[in-house]
Amino acid sequence: MRRALAIAAVAILPLVDVTAARAAEPDGRQAAFSAAAEEFQVPESVLLGVSYLESRWDAHAGTPSNNAGFGPMHLTDAAAYSGSNHHGESPEDPRGDESRQALPPAEAPEAPGIPAALRTLERAAELTGESRDRLRADPAANIRGGAALLADYQKSIGAPLSDDPGQWYGAVAKYSGADQEEAARFFADEVFATIASGERRVTDDGHRVTLDPVPGLDKVTAWLKKLGLRPPRRDGVECPPTVSCEWIPAGYAELPGGGYGNHDLANRPASQKIDYIVIHDMEGYFGPSVGLVENPAYRASWHYSLRSSDGHIAQHIKAKDVGWQAGNWYINAKSIGLEHEGFLAEGHTWYTEAMYRTSARLVRYLALRHGVPLDRAHIIGHDNVPGTLPTTVRGMHEDPGPFWDWAHYFKLLGAPLHPFGGPRSGAVMIRPDFETNKPYFYGCDRQNPEAACPPLPAHTVWLRTEPREDAPLVKDIGKHPTGESLYSVYDHSARASTGQRYAVAGRQGDWTAIWYLGQKAWFHNPASAPTAVPSMGLVVTPRPGLATVPVYGRAYPEQEAYPEGVPYQAVTPLQYTFSAGETYTLAGPAAAEYYRAVTFDPAGHQVVRGRTKYLQIQFGHRIMFVKADDVRVTFSG
Repeated sequence: MRRALAIAAVAILPLVDVTAARAAEPDGRQAAFSAAAEEFQVPESVLLGVSYLESRWDAHAGTPSNNAGFGPMHLTDAAAYSGSNHHGESPEDPRGDESRQALPPAEAPEAPGIPAALRTLERAAELTGESRDRLRADPAANIRGGAALLADYQKSIGAPLSDDPGQWYGAVAKYSGADQEEAARFFADEVFATIASGERRVTDDGHRVTLDPVPGLDKVTAWLKKLGLRPPRRDGVECPPTVSCEWIPAGYAELPGGGYGNHDLANRPASQKIDYIVIHDMEGYFGPSVGLVENPAYRASWHYSLRSSDGHIAQHIKAKDVGWQAGNWYINAKSIGLEHEGFLAEGHTWYTEAMYRTSARLVRYLALRHGVPLDRAHIIGHDNVPGTLPTTVRGMHEDPGPFWDWAHYFKLLGAPLHPFGGPRSGAVMIRPDFETNKPYFYGCDRQNPEAACPPLPAHTVWLRTEPREDAPLVKDIGKHPTGESLYSVYDHSARASTGQRYAVAGRQGDWTAIWYLGQKAWFHNPASAPTAVPSMGLVVTPRPGLATVPVYGRAYPEQEAYPEGVPYQAVTPLQYTFSAGETYTLAGPAAAEYYRAVTFDPAGHQVVRGRTKYLQIQFGHRIMFVKADDVRVTFSG
């Protein structure tokens, strides 16, 4: 979420010449790991395992991660950890309920100093003699820096520079940067599980790297105690036992002037079923973001925060209660929100494997517990949440942005995004190859916002008015009422995302058209490098005799359902048109509900349920709703 965080972004660095970086390591990435392991007397399997958990061995074109980490070893170099929000105040009210009084601005918490976990590149430079620029930009130098750090950590706890990987458990745990014992243990356990099982892949810049399995490892966990880390605060957390998780409660208090913050007490799922899990990014660092959610005067809240470096989780709100997180009260009342440390763009463009893994374990745990389907219609980004009214569509958020790897995430969830159907199926699932799909964006550099972003892996495809590369982008009249869609990293108006399902509107050569916001939208989908896969299933079309069908951003009950004393919440169509001849994929039914909760005392809270039947559809980049009586449901094979 773009919110008022008391931080400043990590300095944006010049783009790296990948060709020059590869020339510096003529024998490839694998040779760089071997050489660094030998030089600093670190077992190569340990070096490879740590790097995989941090970066999956990728170089990321020299751009920093979402918490200031560079290169395959994620050497951190935070330029600053204080200041003001660099995006400005968002127009979105995270509650998404216009029946409430407006929230006053809240003061941001005082920013902490730079923690050691965000300054490892500085220490690596001291240990290796490499310049900071080389440690950021040259993968081989970066790997040397990581190996030097591991050896330094090993010595600091009195452990031997042993050939036995199991002796390096404490140093690996320290590499996580965690200050909690449980978080450090989780990171080390994941590294050693990776070493035991082995991994192999081609990196983002074309290097083939292999970690051969090392079965039968005997981890010497006693070294962990040498780190002197604080014990966890796990009492009361709703997390799987396989992740590092602590309880840091969100603020809940009455405020001057009759207001309160910063979430609502409820009794879910007894009162309302939880149907969605919403993936956000913080637009900031973990520490300051947690400080914000602890403040009852802050205008937003969420259930969980996840740290980038080690995947550590802080739970703030019980699943039964409602966070002010998605900007749509209907979605808020029926969802759980996860905030991931990081930034949508501005050079901070990649997420660590450690955070992906803990997030996926948490989401799978929550989804199984609450019956949330593991698909992209219910595990959604904040950018997939619709506006509630025509006036709120334009200000809705864009996170986690195009650089979140949805395909990898769903594989970790145990629900990989497989094709379903034949090559001429009436529906498709967007699924470009994340590693090779590098569409053009601008807006990643705050100092030069019109400059092109570096060519980075992304989960989206551009949608055009005609089947040709130079055709204009399709329009989104909600985001741009009088203007064109943008190639900005912050504008999803003409983008479809991995895992989203759309009805096919046409095919021509290497191009496929889908129905999108009331228009045909074409994307490049060559058979030699497909960006979508077949996905047959249920679709909806306007009921015969109807020229157009209204689409909604919330599934609120009809007026007759509201009891005395509960103001009617209008069911207002959005500005889009769903016309006869168009087809959209069906995600399933949506309950007609409104959770009335505008008081600090939850005794007066109640759920209003209606008889109107709604259906959820994939209408554009965001999910939307139609009334069941307005459409006909058919199967598209």
